[in-house]
Amino acid sequence: MKIIACYSNKGGVGKTATSVNLAHTLALAGKRVLLCDLDPQGASSFYFRIKPSKKLTEASFFKDVEKFTDAIRGSDYENLDILPANMHFRDFDVFLSRMRNSRSRLKKALKAVEQDYDFILLDCPPSISTLSENIFRSADVILVPVIPTTLSQRTFQQLITFFKENDLPEKKLLGFFSMAQSVKSLHNETIEDMQATYKRRFLKTRIPFASSIERMGILREPVVATAPNSVAGKAYQELARELIKRLR
Repeated sequence: MKIIACYSNKGGVGKTATSVNLAHTLALAGKRVLLCDLDPQGASSFYFRIKPSKKLTEASFFKDVEKFTDAIRGSDYENLDILPANMHFRDFDVFLSRMRNSRSRLKKALKAVEQDYDFILLDCPPSISTLSENIFRSADVILVPVIPTTLSQRTFQQLITFFKENDLPEKKLLGFFSMAQSVKSLHNETIEDMQATYKRRFLKTRIPFASSIERMGILREPVVATAPNSVAGKAYQELARELIKRLR
């Protein structure tokens, strides 16, 4: 089982859209996938039309295997299950800060289902916190969407610095460009600069700024399901292929 965390310390960069489309693409490839929605806003759950389990509190998430597994829901797509978020998840940081060995609690919780899935995707809230540290230590790869702008460039550098200062393995970090617009000179310049600076820390695939991605909120389905041959649909499929190669 591989754990992929789709994470950014900056909001609004396409993190949830990536989580949803990657999960669906991997499931289409015959992989058993669990998409774990860790953001209290529950956007990933919303896209898959899944209602949250109100019984899954912060305590039961980390301590009660039965309630954790009971909260998992099947999606409309073969091989793809969802662990939906609810508003109790906003208290994860406070709860974890009170636990012994808090940095490894998420990995212990996910072990309950490791025999059932080939991939677990974590759709993460945009913050650097105790939960984030759990995510960094649990995941095999932290997939970071970066809009090719100066501000996103700065937040990626902050993340690199955090990993260095906390003895976390930088090799887990894999950035990719999201909402990229080739007609913008700033986007092209930023992409060239960051790829030169970080080299192997960035995947080649770029996810474009596209109306089909924006329409996901209306259709409540992945782009790969509604428009697989669109530019965005093909980009997400290529991102999945490139990611799997890196995980081998």
